Amino acid sequence: MISQATLVSPRLAALQEELLYGNTTALFTFWREITAQGTPLIETIPGDDTHVLVTFLWQATEEIHNIIVAGALVGWNISENQMSRMLNTDLWYKTYKMRSDTRAIYRFSPNDTLLPWSIDNMEERLAACRRDPLNPRTFLFPRNQEDPWSSDIHMSALELPAAPLQPWIMPRAGVPKGELKRHHLRSHILRNSRRAWVYTPPGYETSAGPYGLLLLFDGSAYLELIPTPTILDNLLAEGLLPPLVTVMLDSPPESRNHELMCHPLFVDFLVQELIPWIGRHYHITADPMKTIVGGSSAGGLAAAYAGLRAPEIFGNVLTQSGSFWWDWDAEEKIARQWLTRQFAVSPRQPLRFYIDVGRLERIPGYDLLIVNRHLYDVLLAKGYPVHYAELGGGHEYISWRGGFSDGLLALAGV
Repeated sequence: MISQATLVSPRLAALQEELLYGNTTALFTFWREITAQGTPLIETIPGDDTHVLVTFLWQATEEIHNIIVAGALVGWNISENQMSRMLNTDLWYKTYKMRSDTRAIYRFSPNDTLLPWSIDNMEERLAACRRDPLNPRTFLFPRNQEDPWSSDIHMSALELPAAPLQPWIMPRAGVPKGELKRHHLRSHILRNSRRAWVYTPPGYETSAGPYGLLLLFDGSAYLELIPTPTILDNLLAEGLLPPLVTVMLDSPPESRNHELMCHPLFVDFLVQELIPWIGRHYHITADPMKTIVGGSSAGGLAAAYAGLRAPEIFGNVLTQSGSFWWDWDAEEKIARQWLTRQFAVSPRQPLRFYIDVGRLERIPGYDLLIVNRHLYDVLLAKGYPVHYAELGGGHEYISWRGGFSDGLLALAGV
């Protein structure tokens, strides 16, 4: 986490001293170096091997009154994230002390309104922010193929020196690829339709023994933002994972928040309609211990709820930054954590868990780090097998794509 004490970048301190002594070429030289190496500026801290100084930089090409560094990476206190201007130059900067295993995205908000961040305004305000033009490292949010007006969005990415490797996310030469098919499914129980992508592993055949099943919610995200087929191909090629039939299931946009928030009819749809449909079309196991249900955010909440409601189908739960605050009390402004209470008061089921959450997920009232730690403690107290990890990121796919691989290895690794 970030220390909010006043911090000074040694490189910027030296630059300011040169400018004060009349070295008029110092700023030009600085920007030339920064343009060549890219931003942010990262400096070691003598005697501290676990943290670094990270300085965000903005070169003003327009009239600037203020600039905010935005994102879970730096927290949500406006006053602590305003950049400063160096003397009367075009250089704006903000320095933080960060753990050196951090990986996250960030944006800048020039001429910000300086209104406090809140759940109600966060999405709209972040959409208006800009990426760091001096940082070549980005995380891509591909355009929505269903929306002709959408476009690709590039977020600035920060990956500090000790950030865990994500070795499985890139395609590798010579690795056999599984097959991906897209389907449209109609639910009579939910009275709607949805997309589903089904991945079958290389060499898939119905004459072999039944395959394990991996079911993921927010399927398009696990296809485009977390490269699930590539991850599966690579893990299979290394012999680290058994062959799995993987179903990446979407919810209709207008129904997602309702379906994934501990909705009994959604679990009825899974058990009575989806699983039988998969069984008719694909050669899958009926063994719950070889079946994984997973998701992130609300999808992680839904996965844990499906495991509790239908352990005879789903024996393994993979949840990433699950929204276990759910059942928000607006009047008292507290997270009631309804599902965690259900696990506490219900008999232990034959379930195994992988849970990860970002250390930077600290939005007031929706503190996912706290509520995921609480679920972990409750599950351990009930005797559930749990693999738990805290990642050096926020509520972001750039972090989840690495944790997802770890989750698969924890629950299904050979």
